[in-house]
Amino acid sequence: MRTVTFSPEPVPDQSAPLRAAVRYGVIGLIALAVVGSIVAALAAGMPGLWGALIGVAVGGGFILCTALAVLFTEKLPPATSGAVLLGSWLLKMILAILVLGVLKGMDFYSKQALVIVMVLALIIVLGAETYGLLKVKVPYVTPAQQDGAPAQQDGQAGEPESDEK
Repeated sequence: MRTVTFSPEPVPDQSAPLRAAVRYGVIGLIALAVVGSIVAALAAGMPGLWGALIGVAVGGGFILCTALAVLFTEKLPPATSGAVLLGSWLLKMILAILVLGVLKGMDFYSKQALVIVMVLALIIVLGAETYGLLKVKVPYVTPAQQDGAPAQQDGQAGEPESDEK
């Protein structure tokens, strides 16, 4: 008779989907930077290359900063997380307006390449992050311990609750 053993895969923690989203977002952004730079350089020369690189930095950086802010504030209280996310959003908006305002009067880059690659960066990074979030499976419930006893939560000793106070 053969012995059957059961060794389940480790359960990923709650931050696994966010880490996967950031990882896939960075991979998608790097791929876009390479392909977009080559295509833009072939189409518009050196200004196309600069436009593509600026588009990748602005578009991809904008989206990835949000995912990173969520990842870094996941263990903080909700009010603090909300404040950090709001602050990062405002900072990103100000930086994007400043960068685009400074670039408006310059002519070393292709405006068409910048816009096309920026829009593609937003789409590709959002799609890659969504794929990363959906790919990682995290249970909604706390799994039972190996010996069959339910997992303890919030420092409880496994004692039944009483109605007396």
